[in-house]
Amino acid sequence: MAGRSPDTLDQKNVPTGNDGDERDPRPADEGTTSPATDEVPPRSEDADDETGADDETVDAESAESAEGTEGSEKAEEAETPADEKPESAVPGPKEPKPEPEPEATAEPAKPAESSETTRVIALPRTGTDRTGTDGKDADPTSDAPVPDDATRSLRKPRPSWAVDPDAPAKPVPTPREQTPEQAQKQAQKQAQKQAPERDRTPERDKAPKPKPVPEPKPARTPAAASAPDAASDAALVQRQRQEQTRKREQEREDARARLDLLARLSVPAGSSAAPRSRGRARLAMIAIPLAALLLVIAFVAVQLLRPLPDPVLTLRDSASSTTLGGDRISIPWPKEGQGAVTVAGSGVYETFGPEKSVPTASTAKIMTAYVLLRKHPLKRGEPGPTITVDAQTVAEGKAKDESRIEGLTEGQTFSQQDMLKMLMIPSGNNIGRLLARWSTKTDDQTAFVREMNEAAKDLGMKNTVYTDPSGLDKGTVSTAVDQLKLAEAVMEYDVFRDVVALPNAEIPGHGRIYNNNDRLILAGLGIVGIKTGSNTPAGGTLSWAAYKTFDGEDRLILGTMMAQHAPGPDINGGDSLVLVQDNSRKVVASVREMLTSANVVKKGEVVGHVDDRFGRRIPVVTTKSLDLVGLSGQKVTLTYGRKGDGALSRTARAGAVVGELTVGNGPDAHRIPLALKEGLTEPSLGTRLTRLG
Repeated sequence: MAGRSPDTLDQKNVPTGNDGDERDPRPADEGTTSPATDEVPPRSEDADDETGADDETVDAESAESAEGTEGSEKAEEAETPADEKPESAVPGPKEPKPEPEPEATAEPAKPAESSETTRVIALPRTGTDRTGTDGKDADPTSDAPVPDDATRSLRKPRPSWAVDPDAPAKPVPTPREQTPEQAQKQAQKQAQKQAPERDRTPERDKAPKPKPVPEPKPARTPAAASAPDAASDAALVQRQRQEQTRKREQEREDARARLDLLARLSVPAGSSAAPRSRGRARLAMIAIPLAALLLVIAFVAVQLLRPLPDPVLTLRDSASSTTLGGDRISIPWPKEGQGAVTVAGSGVYETFGPEKSVPTASTAKIMTAYVLLRKHPLKRGEPGPTITVDAQTVAEGKAKDESRIEGLTEGQTFSQQDMLKMLMIPSGNNIGRLLARWSTKTDDQTAFVREMNEAAKDLGMKNTVYTDPSGLDKGTVSTAVDQLKLAEAVMEYDVFRDVVALPNAEIPGHGRIYNNNDRLILAGLGIVGIKTGSNTPAGGTLSWAAYKTFDGEDRLILGTMMAQHAPGPDINGGDSLVLVQDNSRKVVASVREMLTSANVVKKGEVVGHVDDRFGRRIPVVTTKSLDLVGLSGQKVTLTYGRKGDGALSRTARAGAVVGELTVGNGPDAHRIPLALKEGLTEPSLGTRLTRLG
């Protein structure tokens, strides 16, 4: 048996092609014969690291097998004819064997001119090695060496980098053409890699370890042995590929099913809409938060720009009432006509009869005096300017069926105060007309009458109309309540109170005059006026004033009575005048005994609130107390109202006046300011953003 040629390549140092097979690195045109093939799997990194006895044993056995094979091949070459040699031969087990029969083993003839023996190690092929590019079985008669059973039994376990038959097939890259320079560089690299392996070979040969050799199997012809094995291997690989393809298809179907389920779950129940694409889902994920953000910004802008509502003032019932202490009031009113009574300053009127306009008679002269004093005021004891009597006044003094001042001469002069006495005490009609012309500096009384009506309007005398300054004309009409308002206003003048309280008076240049109301003035009831009136249309009328000391103070009681008609014929209303005086006397005597006082309003009492329209209510309280003097059992009206007609401010300090409480129903009614107990502030930013109304 010939020894191993030094040029023989080791298994591990054979260059590897792109398809993973180890082949002869020499060019094909060198004339080498097809060598015997030992199929050994490639080594993994783990296998390379092993330095045990198995490595050395395999190398030793490989070397011995190679030497034995060479010897047998040379011996058999002479006996076997060239035309009977098979196209390919598969070596048997690597052990000494007897001389093979010529028909059992065939060895291709080797050219005589080549003294070198080249061993090609067939590595495990991928699925494409034994099948065509289209996956069909390879031709069993091809030149590719087919390992027999003995060779397969010597294979090592598959390393980690070896091809897994169960793994999916990978496409085999097509080797690129190399230039001569690239081929030379590649050969140099392979030679450098092979150098260490050659250095280790002697060491492994020095101490080879025996390895059990499998029993030899009966020899069989290469053609008969290789064809079934190749077909079986190809079928196995085909089945593995089909199984791998089926698994991949199943995985794809499972992935599609999961995606379809996820899409169906994202569609609302009952919706027939197809699942949205992934791009639309991403767009929705961006658009929905963006739309929500825009809605929030729009909401904030709208809330901040919305006009703020005005605060609302809510008070107690606009017209409530309270009753002064004692039983229900009982005044001896007459059965007919109308009347009213009040304690001056209380603002509370007690009335009887229908409130309708009736002729006033001479009580109209109260308005004449009021307009004259308002336009030409006088102080107490002051005589005032001089007034000259004209011819018309003298002529009117001779008229019948009316009260008048007789005996006056044209050009005669009197002071304003004396003229006021002759107007109010004996009730001179001609003096009233003279004062009207003097006050307006005109020849008639029209302008003055207009001033009388304007004054009535200012006093709230809604049911009063004046047509003349004396009251003789039946067109001058009023009510008891309106006349009571006038009485309260005119009694504010000291000079007027002094005049009407006189039962009589001495007028320089004329003589003494007597009061038509002296029957009541002298009755001892504290009556101090005011004015009587009587004629046929009006009957008897009277406005009166009386004082009563109560709680250490003189309290002024005012009253009026109208439309008192005496039975039977009553020329110029003389009998009716007596009737009205008698009825008024009973009323004065009664109310003087009914005076009482009571606390009507307490300071700091909560009477309402201001709603800022944002959930906060600021209490509204009274700013002072009120003790009211009135008639026992009398009902006092309390009227709550806001201050001014405009809207309330949204900001105000504590104590700011927002309303008014009116106590009483007359011109002297008490008015108590109502103020905020706490400050009113603008709503906070959070309150403005969260408000709904």
